[in-house]
Amino acid sequence: MKRTLAAIAGAIALVAIDQPAAAQTADFFAGKTLRVIVGLEAGGTVDTFARTFSGYLRKHIPGNPTIIVQNMPGAGGKTATNHVFERAAPDGLTMLYGPWDPLAQALADQGLRARYEKFEFLGGTGDIRVLYARRDAVPGGIKAPADIANAPAIVLGALNNTDISGLLPHLALRTLDIKHRLVVGYRGGNDVFLALQRGEVNVHSTSITTFRGRNAAFVKSGEGLGIAYLVPVDAGGRYETSKFIPEMPAFPDLYKQVRGAMPSGAMWEALNWLTNQTGELTFVGLAPPATQAEPLAILRKAYEAASNDPEFIAESTKRYGMPYTYINVERGRGVFRSLADVQPGVLATLRAATTGQN
Repeated sequence: MKRTLAAIAGAIALVAIDQPAAAQTADFFAGKTLRVIVGLEAGGTVDTFARTFSGYLRKHIPGNPTIIVQNMPGAGGKTATNHVFERAAPDGLTMLYGPWDPLAQALADQGLRARYEKFEFLGGTGDIRVLYARRDAVPGGIKAPADIANAPAIVLGALNNTDISGLLPHLALRTLDIKHRLVVGYRGGNDVFLALQRGEVNVHSTSITTFRGRNAAFVKSGEGLGIAYLVPVDAGGRYETSKFIPEMPAFPDLYKQVRGAMPSGAMWEALNWLTNQTGELTFVGLAPPATQAEPLAILRKAYEAASNDPEFIAESTKRYGMPYTYINVERGRGVFRSLADVQPGVLATLRAATTGQN
């Protein structure tokens, strides 16, 4: 009888302890404002996605805080990244969202003072990168993606020298041995797209969802087309094509159409490494280093729930023909740690590519 009473008393004590903790979790964000910092211009694809995703994120945060998306463009996203890393309070009320720049860290770019592995990883989003072009980049027009090899002079647009939207096509065209020139200084992908529409540049890269969203009218009008999408290739030369992208070939298939064999060489190895880094983990949600444990746990749980929300998945699939891929905390941390494992030869090729030496 005594043991029974003791067990009941213990259970009551546990409930009494648990209830305030649950209430505290539910109340942490109540009446507060969560700032989502986006390092690119307002109105661009990343900004639009951040605002859409924030609605689902708020839905899954107990207390339903106000969420404000704040644009902080500059240095291709580095300004915002440095700000959140160095100045944002670790109180759980600030997060960084957008593409990340693995190459800037791998090359010890002085413009990037942050270290990705020191951020608190909230969650990530995978997307597939595609190369696209103006049809008039080739005299007589590009009829099929392989015609890009006949372009006499190509101009690429980019935010900066390590910006993947410019660097990926730069490496791809170098792998294909197609002459081109890289122009930097744009404020975001939307800015580059506008320049492409004006004819200032004629090749760029973006995500497949952006290609099918923002760029849809441009492609439908016949002014532009997809050239190839990037896929990771393993050490044995194996890669997996996407059943969701029938409108253009995978890059290895494009290369085989143009050159008759699988891609190889130092430039290809550099491109494949960067594709592996950014293809799986395209966009990241990050909190400042040493963010308080309670809001950090809430934000991570909410990020996962929002990413897997059936309404969010249905909306993405309806709009883009495919869903986004959620990258969990463990996998995201692993991708960040792998930055230290890049081969010296690949790093040397990438450094030369970003400084105009090749």
